[in-house]
Amino acid sequence: MIKQRTITRAFTLDGVGVHTGASTSVTVGPAPANSGVVFLRTDLGGARPIPALLDNVRDLRRGTSLGSDGAEVGTVEHLLAALSSSKVDNALVEVDGPEVPVRDGSFSDFHEAVVAAGSEEQDADAHVLELESPVVWRGRGGTSYAALPAPELEVAVSIEYPHSLIGRQYGHFRAGADFPDAIAPARTFGFRSDAAELNAAGRALGASPENTVVIGEEGEPAPELRFPDEFVRHKAGDLLGDLALLGGRLHAKIVAERPGHEGNVEFARRLRLALVRDSRKPVLDVTAIMKFLPHRYPMLLVDRITDYEPGRKITGIKNVTINEAFFQGHYPGHPVMPGVLIVEAMAQVGGLLLMDEVEDPQDKVVYFMSLDKVKWRRPVTPGDTLVFELELTSLRGRNCRMKGRGFVDDVMVAQAELMARIVDK
Repeated sequence: MIKQRTITRAFTLDGVGVHTGASTSVTVGPAPANSGVVFLRTDLGGARPIPALLDNVRDLRRGTSLGSDGAEVGTVEHLLAALSSSKVDNALVEVDGPEVPVRDGSFSDFHEAVVAAGSEEQDADAHVLELESPVVWRGRGGTSYAALPAPELEVAVSIEYPHSLIGRQYGHFRAGADFPDAIAPARTFGFRSDAAELNAAGRALGASPENTVVIGEEGEPAPELRFPDEFVRHKAGDLLGDLALLGGRLHAKIVAERPGHEGNVEFARRLRLALVRDSRKPVLDVTAIMKFLPHRYPMLLVDRITDYEPGRKITGIKNVTINEAFFQGHYPGHPVMPGVLIVEAMAQVGGLLLMDEVEDPQDKVVYFMSLDKVKWRRPVTPGDTLVFELELTSLRGRNCRMKGRGFVDDVMVAQAELMARIVDK
């Protein structure tokens, strides 16, 4: 089984943020197994970690920004691409400003620093993401993506711009083997004609010929390029960085037509949903679930568990059908799943997370003691597949706290913080 890896030695890089123009430094260091890549703004009061995950994406205008609990960090994609291409699963990334420095606009400085720092294996299995069937999505303006099952991550990218310096370009790269020489040196680029509008919007304030390939009007002298197709190579690197927000090692062939950060992240969300649906061999099926939960029809609201990390997090599924008993009265002619039952289903999934924390779990039951910060964001109706993700935030004796979220088609429909206690039956 493939094991997780983390950075061996910390490293620091500084420079200017391409959008904010702020001088910042970033320090990347080791992190425990199952941490993932976590950003931390050291210039803000209090520890407010920002896990590098799709749910924390905040802004996709000309880059990828992440945020959590009021803290935000921008232009994370170059560093994430360097970490993922080197198969680094866990790292603590400390940034002392609003944006990761852009350096020379390429991925090279980050990649070389990661390689020089070294990485080491950890005592935990890597989270490998494998597709069982193709996933296709078409966006606006001719944007399209497809993902195919493959033994490793590779990307085939096409771009087209109405400028003779770019035109139509295509590149096919392996995420690991080709990254150092074929992708990493490729720099970000922009059109001089867009500069005033971007600056007025507070973007590209730190962009310069030292960190950006600046494309002028037709007929102007062309900037010196590192590759004739440097533009598509950089787009491939951005795609790898955004796909790292899936939080695992993706094994797939990605075919992308006219990719950009918005499309990359939207497609990654659809990939995440497909990966859940492809879990045809659940960690726990309903028969196994009934050995741990005392609930029975019509109050058993979990159909399967698709992902489980002991003592950390769990993912469960509830298939909502028109045959549910509660639809007889809620509401005739307009069936909507009661919000309290959505939270009940979430709690049942959370209860299964706790069963690994005690001996003889079949002889225990979980009582929920309180709910906090409960929100319902949209109705759940027949035909929906509810996907619940719960994370254990604290465990003291037999008392615990969890954060839970429910999704339908990768859109959050409910969230809550739950407190529970494990008791004997």
